[in-house]
Amino acid sequence: MQASLKETLPIGMRRIDDFDGARNAPQPQDRLKEVRKRALAFRERFMDDPEVICYKSINLVRVPYPTWYAYSGVFAQSTYKFPFVHILNRLFVVQYKDYEGEVRTLLFSPSDLEGNRETPFFRRLADRFPAPRKVQDLMSPIFRDVEQALGEIGIRPDQVDFISYDHLHTQDVRKWLGSDVSSGFFPRAKLLVHKQEWVSTQSLLPCQADWYCPGGIHGLPADRIVQFDGSLGLGPGVALLHTPGHTEGNHSLAARVPDGIRVTSENGVGVDSYAPQNSRVNAIRRYAQSTGVEVIMNGNTLENSNDQYLSMVLEKTVAGPSINPDYPNFASSSECTPGWQTPGITVSYLLGEASFGKLI
Repeated sequence: MQASLKETLPIGMRRIDDFDGARNAPQPQDRLKEVRKRALAFRERFMDDPEVICYKSINLVRVPYPTWYAYSGVFAQSTYKFPFVHILNRLFVVQYKDYEGEVRTLLFSPSDLEGNRETPFFRRLADRFPAPRKVQDLMSPIFRDVEQALGEIGIRPDQVDFISYDHLHTQDVRKWLGSDVSSGFFPRAKLLVHKQEWVSTQSLLPCQADWYCPGGIHGLPADRIVQFDGSLGLGPGVALLHTPGHTEGNHSLAARVPDGIRVTSENGVGVDSYAPQNSRVNAIRRYAQSTGVEVIMNGNTLENSNDQYLSMVLEKTVAGPSINPDYPNFASSSECTPGWQTPGITVSYLLGEASFGKLI
């Protein structure tokens, strides 16, 4: 039986109430105005926070992803027929001081590459296109796994305090946290998960069954799981913002870094999703111009599309402009990238890997 989860936040964290009630207005346009107003105010305050000690985003693996999910609505009536884009999944390492002044290390989106292959979505994808493992690796090239990434930058497993994901689609976390009889790869780390995301993994809708991996979250030690409501401040310059849409419990990492604020989730698959009116991809730009939308959703869970739209506006507003002012400083946890495996796919601007500061 699943043990009860810890309700009290660890010392050094604070609840963020900036966005409480922002979506309560009956009219969608009023909700949009309120979310944007609060996001602007949050950004102004957050920019006054100190920069994190260290921020690194590290390439893990590129995987095929359905085109009509990645850019919801754009290619519905297009002559472009290639069924997949490639998204590049990254690990984000953030070292910071919490509100008590303690140095903490967070891993955001630490994907277990082998475990995730067996989650329902990727297993269904592999079954749809059966091929030898070498061919699968060619279509889904691995740059490094989490263990190799941490070894390259000099982080020991016992130095990791927290792991978190924007959402738990296709994630198997048992390797990292272990079970009641095993400490897992990270002996001290706790999983930070939004309460609604955890609830969603316990009682799946039929439309979610191909995505979630319930086996990958059941049986985890209860004292290794920290659930939170709303948005959460981990320390000055680091926050997990509740951004429902891709899932109800989706949350985004916001980190204060030398080039401003970097925001990360998978509500969108790249800057073309967040500034489609400036896209160099003709189909995306023309779709935005003809419909008036200001974001293009990653749309495999469209039952929450209104919330997802609001969340993407929140994310890009908090992020602000990147060094390319046409596009926001949004670093997708899985960024759409061009490659020979997906002919015809281009992107306007890649944030790519990043490295700021030094680990201590």
